[in-house]
Amino acid sequence: MQNLTIDAQRLWDTLMETAKVGGTAKGGIKRLTLTDLDKTIRDWFKAECETLGCTVEVDEVGNMFATRPGKRTDVAPIAIGSHLDTQPTGGKFDGVLGVLGGLEVMRTLHALNYETNAPLMLVNWTNEEGSRFAPAMLGSGVYAGVFDTAFADSRTDRQGVTFKEAIGAIGYRGDKKPGEVKFSAMLELHIEQGPILESEGKTIGVVQGVQGMRWYEVTLTGREAHTGSTPMRLRKNALVGAARLVDLVDAIAHAHAPDAVGTVGLLEVTPNSRNVIPGQVFFTVDFRHPENAVLAQMEAELDAAIEAVAVEIDLDFEHKKVWDSPPVKFDPDLIAAVRNGAEKAGLSHRDIISGAGHDAAYTARVAPTTMVFVPCEGGLSHNEAESTSMEECAAGAQVLLNALLEYDARFA
Repeated sequence: MQNLTIDAQRLWDTLMETAKVGGTAKGGIKRLTLTDLDKTIRDWFKAECETLGCTVEVDEVGNMFATRPGKRTDVAPIAIGSHLDTQPTGGKFDGVLGVLGGLEVMRTLHALNYETNAPLMLVNWTNEEGSRFAPAMLGSGVYAGVFDTAFADSRTDRQGVTFKEAIGAIGYRGDKKPGEVKFSAMLELHIEQGPILESEGKTIGVVQGVQGMRWYEVTLTGREAHTGSTPMRLRKNALVGAARLVDLVDAIAHAHAPDAVGTVGLLEVTPNSRNVIPGQVFFTVDFRHPENAVLAQMEAELDAAIEAVAVEIDLDFEHKKVWDSPPVKFDPDLIAAVRNGAEKAGLSHRDIISGAGHDAAYTARVAPTTMVFVPCEGGLSHNEAESTSMEECAAGAQVLLNALLEYDARFA
């Protein structure tokens, strides 16, 4: 039986209203991290949290922490939240639901003047997507000590702008040292970004952990030449090498199926002219698997493939691993709180492993952590057509609230 119930319509209206900040013609959001649009949504977020009586603090990499007081001042807050940045062709829910669902939890408690035992904290993490600055989950990674501020500052987007320059431009270089703002636990609400919940008719995913992820950057260099006057046997076509490696990345992932995935998602051709043989190609590789040993094998196969293709076509090559996020197991007590929260709300649920990376993977290194998943239509995400329903968003926020209150009871 529910005692505290979130306002489903209010949550939905907030999701739709904030989606206008960076809204695209196809119904998605383009709100890249540390842009003017990111500043706009950050300013809105700060003002909304302060309206609820929260104190908002910002650290050196722009992570935002909105704290609501509890009965006790001798324990660290219980944190909820996610991220407000999006992919270049992002949807309305990836990351955003976790922040705005958390805001709805805060609004519900505020409206009823409900005082928790521990303080509560709502977090907006910086650069979770990694679409502007690699690697992904950069803000939470710095918070957890995986990276330092200097590393974050040195990251450069494809236009040559550094993270340090971008965060200064929007005024969100905070005065708190990474990790200085403490919390005792972290709960992150998110869409599944996959098809499992929808296909099985389940409303809630009780997330057990996150699979391992590795990102690579590869540059192949051949020789630019005229397409009409250069015989095929004398060409050093970097794009041909890249095309073969795209296929080999796919083959490596298939060889380690069903749990492995591999993707080339970004490819830049130089000089990108129709009558010039491509002299250089830059591309990225994304490998994921629940086991580190398998990821290591996939990496070894990639290394061998790059060298073999480069030798065959007479190309120079450079490649490096830019991100290595090992598999993560979440906290059993928080997992149980989410499961109980779903049952209390009368919602169907199943245990699930996250195929996507999340800030929770890094917060799990410094505090008990877990996640709550809700379905997304067709399993589609990182796409402007990404969709879920008002009822599913509300279900996730309700379970988040229920799990939060159950975990908070230990501080009574």
